[in-house]
Amino acid sequence: MYENTFPHKRYKHTLDFLQKHIGKNEQLLDLGIANPFSEIMKKQGYTVANTTGEDLDFDQSALINNNYTVLTAFEIFEHLLNPFTVLQNIKSDKLIISVPLRLWFSPAYRSKTDMWDRHYHEFEDWQLDWLLEKTGWIIKDRQKWTNPSGKIGIRPLLRKITPRYYIVYAEKK
Repeated sequence: MYENTFPHKRYKHTLDFLQKHIGKNEQLLDLGIANPFSEIMKKQGYTVANTTGEDLDFDQSALINNNYTVLTAFEIFEHLLNPFTVLQNIKSDKLIISVPLRLWFSPAYRSKTDMWDRHYHEFEDWQLDWLLEKTGWIIKDRQKWTNPSGKIGIRPLLRKITPRYYIVYAEKK
């Protein structure tokens, strides 16, 4: 999955944020198939179940049929055409979502070979906030961070100073 680009910084920020808000006694449903970060959460003592790769735009049965007290969605919502419906069908009262932020100097990501590896949404922070508010969630905490590439050039310089990731902890109204 991350042959040469393992996201150490993103995973560290995400884990710190998760540990700040969610106790180890919670049951997590992590949207998306099992992945390196869901394994990190398990190693840290969290009980984590993942969805199985179903198209969440059409099928939210995992949200309805699983037992969980917290839903996590790390870099998932940008792939959905309809995150509104997903947010409406969450049965837990706690939620942590992270999304990559829209970079004004870069178009939306689109893999030419993998239909699942495309971004429909390139969020701005206010857009995710509005989506959460409109679906009945209250944001309790939020954080942004950059994603420097270590390369030389204009775009790498902008990536060093422009926030790339946005994470939110929210609770149902």
